[in-house]
Amino acid sequence: MRKQFIKSATELLANTNPASVLLLGDIGVHGFRDAFAQYPDRVYNIGILEQATVGMAAGLAMTGLRPIVHTIAPFMVERAYEQLKIDFGYQGLSGTFVSIGGSYDYSGLGCTHHCPGDVNLIENIDGFSIFVPGHPDELAMIFDQTKTWFGSKYIRLSETSNQSVIANSVMKPVTVRQGDSYHPVVVAVGPCLDMVLGAVGDMPVTVLYTVVVRPFPAHELQLINKNVIVVEPYYSSQLANRIAGCNTIYGWVVNARSFSLPRKFIREYGDPSRIGIKIGFYENALRETIKQWIKLPTSSDGMPRA
Repeated sequence: MRKQFIKSATELLANTNPASVLLLGDIGVHGFRDAFAQYPDRVYNIGILEQATVGMAAGLAMTGLRPIVHTIAPFMVERAYEQLKIDFGYQGLSGTFVSIGGSYDYSGLGCTHHCPGDVNLIENIDGFSIFVPGHPDELAMIFDQTKTWFGSKYIRLSETSNQSVIANSVMKPVTVRQGDSYHPVVVAVGPCLDMVLGAVGDMPVTVLYTVVVRPFPAHELQLINKNVIVVEPYYSSQLANRIAGCNTIYGWVVNARSFSLPRKFIREYGDPSRIGIKIGFYENALRETIKQWIKLPTSSDGMPRA
């Protein structure tokens, strides 16, 4: 995904309407070496100064430029959260914030580089859209389809990718697999799709896939009397609540929950997959969770209900 990010960001730099400017937090500098040479007045390595970088990006946005900021997730979201909230959210500015190393991707560097709470935090800032691509080609799609959007975007890159590209629209969830109409729906977010497909096996469930967390078109799902499990590679977002709430407005009983990382501070170094097993975020655990919802209770008329 990082290689695709370099390509997509460089293409935006070549597009002068609107003019983009790239600010790096001492991350990806070597990868952008050609961009530094081609656009010396619009590519800057600000260094390990994340709060100042976001503030600088806001100033550039106020002049009509479109800033792209890139650094590690905990440094961008947690360290510079107030600047994201005040400088961009409060003022309604447009910027693109691209992180790497979310959740436990960089767990080998210890808890200073853990960041499972980034999406949950960004959700609290008005004006931010949130994207979680599961494949490099989907990242390219996000850049292309949102390049003229007003407002700010948070794009979460992952160290792992799904085997295949699935999404072709940033605003349209894809039905990857159609199951029995009476059984649960599993919504896979970004790089969780391969784990979801492995977990469901031959279960009669429907699998949906999305790269957008916000704004998510929950009203288009029309999940009538369903149990829904949203599988997310970070602390649970508001996505499950939005899906349930929107469908309930129409009188459909939708019981939605999130299968995500537990809100537990992990005080250790290690491989991300090993940490996933320790905290219960892995394929077999998801399979058992889905099995609990396979048999829906019936109402007095004998029809399955959530």
